[in-house]
Amino acid sequence: MSNLSKSLEHECTVASGCSALKLVLTPKDKDLGGFKVRRTLPVRACRSVGPWVFFDHMGPAHFNAGQGIDVRPHPHIGLATVTYLFEGEMLHRDSLGSEQTIVPGDTNLMVAGRGIVHSERQREEIKTAPQDIHGLQLWLALPTQDEVCDPAFYHYASGDIPSVTVNGVPVRVLIGTAYGVASPVKTFSETLYIEARMQAGQTLELPTTDELALYVVTGRLSVLDKALEQHNMAIFAKGSGISVKAEADTTLALIGGAPVGKRYMDWNFVASDKSLIEQAKQDWQAGQFPKVPNDEVESIPLPEW
Repeated sequence: MSNLSKSLEHECTVASGCSALKLVLTPKDKDLGGFKVRRTLPVRACRSVGPWVFFDHMGPAHFNAGQGIDVRPHPHIGLATVTYLFEGEMLHRDSLGSEQTIVPGDTNLMVAGRGIVHSERQREEIKTAPQDIHGLQLWLALPTQDEVCDPAFYHYASGDIPSVTVNGVPVRVLIGTAYGVASPVKTFSETLYIEARMQAGQTLELPTTDELALYVVTGRLSVLDKALEQHNMAIFAKGSGISVKAEADTTLALIGGAPVGKRYMDWNFVASDKSLIEQAKQDWQAGQFPKVPNDEVESIPLPEW
């Protein structure tokens, strides 16, 4: 699910008449066999937002009994993955021995560093009945001094994530500091990730950070006289005092922070140096990455593109 594909297309609109709003991105749906994924980042017009280099919206999808998500073990380097669910349940396993069920509202952070392998599946008990899944998966590029750090895994339950009401709008600060509250989720550089749920007619002033993007998960917004439809991502220039208005009941995600510098991406690998990626590809093909305990049989082969 989180594998980087070169086949997804995007629509990209350059916002005219407004220096604060740079781009509006609209991802194309990609059917992955029973559920859809929308990949908004990276795209040629925008490779990253702050440290964020990858943004996937999965679902909402419905599975019949006996069906579900089964992403076989695959490797990562140079990044940290973030998984966040609105609905459903997933089972994370990795080569550190971590085994964690992810439910809505949790923030799941896996630090790949010099190399980690993980799988994303669902418990067999869940698949015995019809079920739904809906969530976001994101990648953070690690700063250069941390991109070959030891891999690590962190999980924060929903109740550990701070909430605040801003002008009547419930806001959760998943990563970083905003609106007077700070998330406990580990960061490696200036990073921001926020969820807000707005009722029609409400307004929300956006936080100020070096780079900022807003994704409309559901609903419809207007910002600076520009309409943002469901699944649009608005890319903003640095600024302050930008407000959005909900034209319908809306769930939105804000991502941003300070950029970490140029990164190369190939399949599941992110690095500031191409040689790190080439070595990771060779190591995966040679079977030199560690195995995932309780999930050692299958794996995803290196793509041939």
